[in-house]
Amino acid sequence: MRNVKVFDTTLRDGEQIPGARLNLSEKLVVANQLALLGVDYIEAGFSSSSLGDFNSVKAVAENFSTGGPVITALARAVKSDIDAVYNSVKFAANPMIHIVLGSSGVHLAKKFKKSEEQVLSMAVDSVKYAKKYMNEVQYSTEDATRSDFEYLWKTIEAVIGAGATVVNVPDTVGYADPGEFGELIRKINYRMKNVNPESILSVHCHNDLGMATANTLAAVKNGADKIECTINGIGERAGNAALEEVVMAIASRSGYYQAETKINTKEIKKASQLVSRLTGMDIQANKAIVGDNAFAHSSGIHQDGLLKSRDVYEIINPADIGVSGMELILTARSGKHALNHTLIDMGYNNLSDAELTKMQKKFLAFADERKEIYLHELYELAAVEMGDTGIRLYSLEDLQVVSNSSMPSATVKIKYDGKMIWESATGDGPIDAMYSAIAKVTGINAVLDEYRINSITSGKDASGRARITMNYMGEIFNARATDTDIIKASAVAYLNCINNIILKLEKHPSAVFPKSEI
Repeated sequence: MRNVKVFDTTLRDGEQIPGARLNLSEKLVVANQLALLGVDYIEAGFSSSSLGDFNSVKAVAENFSTGGPVITALARAVKSDIDAVYNSVKFAANPMIHIVLGSSGVHLAKKFKKSEEQVLSMAVDSVKYAKKYMNEVQYSTEDATRSDFEYLWKTIEAVIGAGATVVNVPDTVGYADPGEFGELIRKINYRMKNVNPESILSVHCHNDLGMATANTLAAVKNGADKIECTINGIGERAGNAALEEVVMAIASRSGYYQAETKINTKEIKKASQLVSRLTGMDIQANKAIVGDNAFAHSSGIHQDGLLKSRDVYEIINPADIGVSGMELILTARSGKHALNHTLIDMGYNNLSDAELTKMQKKFLAFADERKEIYLHELYELAAVEMGDTGIRLYSLEDLQVVSNSSMPSATVKIKYDGKMIWESATGDGPIDAMYSAIAKVTGINAVLDEYRINSITSGKDASGRARITMNYMGEIFNARATDTDIIKASAVAYLNCINNIILKLEKHPSAVFPKSEI
């Protein structure tokens, strides 16, 4: 089976998205995560664009001075750019120079104002110049999908002859259709392998028409040796092919593509969250593979099928990308099977059909008034109808936060076992203070891995959603909450996660109790 190499350009093309600028230390953090992910190439920046970018590329190269991915940076087909790339990537154990030059009629006539022969001469000269510095040189035929095919091929053949080891065929403006792009790659691959069987054919697809992933996969199917992607699909305009989508499609359908990658897929979610946090670019909830809802199920039909067998509605095991598991969202659409599954987790193990039917009626009446039912709400409802199982969960009754530059603070009022518990704390900010106060109440020393808030509706009654991920005793727990008050949603999400931990540990003798009561 063919091994398809993965070229990650999050630190170059991905960073070109407005507002996503990363500083040097952040670039190093992302680069190290990309190495853990197992990418074959890291494009660390555009060395000639600024001194800061040059230093960032150099720092990434020095970080991998003894081994690791191939480190490269982008250069235009001019000597000064190539010099800058060489001087910034030469410190890496595996450096490469990446040259880009347009090949379409649009670029030649309107961008360069040069003839085909003049641009071809620039291409060959730039590759020959780069080869004086190092053996590994990639040449990208910018806007290849809008280029005349015979001129495109003439360029590819010429740069291979000049010494290019990798030829990249970009769909620079997201113009291609998967069928035609696959055919283009098939034709180029056939000719390239006849010219030089050792040459590597790469593709770089943009998402302007929403087809970057489809085009990349069509290229793999038709012989592409290397794919260029970004984490979360970030990048210029509508972005690039999303690494997580392409990699998991190949992993899930390796028999169809007759290909595989060496990506450690268990690091995908971590990489996605890291890039989202550092760039400030939120991930849409329904984003394939890494979105909040990618493994969340609220439909009763789906929940029933999943509880019978995961493969009924999930083609990817969440654990394969570093997610703890599927998430059953309790709503008015949830069926009896999902309700019963959750009740069993709460200790209601032997409900009769009549009791379950009665409980479902109460649950649906309550759920019709709300968008989502949280665990403590369901438990309180069940305790009234079915009796107390002895499990104690937390619920937020009230809170007050004070945000200022000197001492942000928070006070929370939390209900536990029928009693009200008050606690206050200070922190680095109002959310940190609030979470510290809640931690004092629960006594559960979980590590907050991720905290994220999103606006989900607009207008006078705008709602926000808070989502958190916590690590407790080596296990990952997720929770979320929605409210018109985003501070309240943040508190409820934290408590929901604590309640998930309690339900997981409810059989253990080391039960968690409040630290203080008033």
